[in-house]
Amino acid sequence: MKIIAAQCKAEMTRMLRNKYFVFWSLFMPILFYYIFTRVVNTGTADQEAWQAHYLMSMTTFSVMGSSIMSLGIRLVQERTQGWTLYMRITPLSHTAYFFAKMASQTLIHLFSIIVIFLAGVLINDVSLSAGVWTMSALWILAASAPFLALGTLVGTMKRVDTASGVSNVVYMVLAVSGGMWMPVEVFPDLMQRIVKWLPSYSFGNGAWEIAAGNLPGISSILILIGYSILFMMFSNYIRRKQEAV
Repeated sequence: MKIIAAQCKAEMTRMLRNKYFVFWSLFMPILFYYIFTRVVNTGTADQEAWQAHYLMSMTTFSVMGSSIMSLGIRLVQERTQGWTLYMRITPLSHTAYFFAKMASQTLIHLFSIIVIFLAGVLINDVSLSAGVWTMSALWILAASAPFLALGTLVGTMKRVDTASGVSNVVYMVLAVSGGMWMPVEVFPDLMQRIVKWLPSYSFGNGAWEIAAGNLPGISSILILIGYSILFMMFSNYIRRKQEAV
């Protein structure tokens, strides 16, 4: 356990020193939140509800980006630099190494959630009950699983620049189409039906429902579980093929 704890600490330190993470996962979501709730108001007449809704959008946007981009690109960097191969000759097993990486990523997500929630309180005085704050945070942590799996899939790529480009495109497409930047109600009817099958929409929708005083829908939960399994299957298959070679 001491070895795993030390590895978790090292992973978290590396992440917090990463300017890329600080910019995309903390600075940008908070900046977008300020712009779209205080400068360019794209919400409804119920300002309090909109401010809470968009706060959840930006929090899920942050955690999704950290999962896909920060984790995925870091995995590619470690493999191309020979770090993964080096770790195999240390006392730390591959399972413990992977567990430490996932645990540290979850702690980083918790840190991001707390920072962005605090920004919502400071910027717009968002007021939710302790139960809603807690349930929202727990949902975002648990429902980020398919994006962590997608991050490991990105991590199977051979080049850092390729992984960076692909993860950026996937991240932005999922964020915009999933309703994290703007309500999906502004989309054409056909697109609305399509995006509701995306993991990003189900991820955000669960947080929006909790902020509104409801529970996440069963369909959102099942969709997220399905994508988690799908991405992990692809990731494991590609890794086995790479190790065989």
